[in-house]
Formats: sequence, structure tokens, C-alpha cells
Amino acid sequence: MEDKKIEKFALVKSKPDAKALAWAFPDVECGMTPYGGRIIVQLLRVKKKTDGGILLIEEDREAEKWNNMIGKIVEIGPLAFKNRDTMKEWVEGVWAKKGDYVRVPRYGGDRWEVKVEGDDDPVLFMTINDHELIAKVTGNPLSFKAFI
Repeated sequence: MEDKKIEKFALVKSKPDAKALAWAFPDVECGMTPYGGRIIVQLLRVKKKTDGGILLIEEDREAEKWNNMIGKIVEIGPLAFKNRDTMKEWVEGVWAKKGDYVRVPRYGGDRWEVKVEGDDDPVLFMTINDHELIAKVTGNPLSFKAFI
């Protein structure tokens, strides 16, 4: 019998805890400004242990980190959400702004880590094209869990 990975996503309804949200999306300089129609998204940080205090092994943390699809827009390029020929906003308008929580594609984009001073857990950023955003997160961005 062949082992198959099952991917599931669960949304647990809850209000964001301010302290947890600040840890998950710390105010860290990404070190770049996007060109053209690209957007820089800070991805949700991965915890070292569960809320119940169980330490997670490094392999699980790495898998969750690279499969993470929830982030916060931190930078928007000058041509984002604009017709590249006329430089006018798209007819659909601007659907995401700096500070919005969004869902991004699992694969693609350019990803890099930035160290946080005084913290062992780095912050992961990604650059994607404006049209690649999947959705705006209207609920608690910490409530989305990916199961691989």
C-alpha cells in the first residue's frame, strides 16, 4: 500500500490575540523594495512549540514554514494593480494594500529569511506579482492551519 500525503486546511474561528499577532508578524525591515508590479509579503512565523507546550521537531517546523500561505503585505511596487501600458489602475481597482493579511501561492515567488535581533526565529518574506495574490484574509490570520 502506497503512502499518500493528504493536504487539509482548517479555519478555527477566533479573535486574534495582540501578543500572538505581534510575534507572528513582527515589525522587521525586509531589506528590499519591490520593482514594478511585485509585492513583498511577510509570511506567518512558525512556533517552536504548541500552545500546550509540546516542542515541535525541526523537520515539522521546516515543512510548515515552507508550506505556509498566510502573510502580511509589507511593500507594494509602484506598478502594482496598474495597467502596465497606461499606468492607470486596473478597472477592478486596488484589492490589497500595505498591512492587509493575504493568502499567497504555496509555490513560486522569491523567498528569503531575515534574522530578528534577540530572537532565534527568523522572519520569512516572499516577493510575488500583484496578480498572484489568492485572497484577502478577513478572519483571524493566526487561525489558519496547514496539515501536510
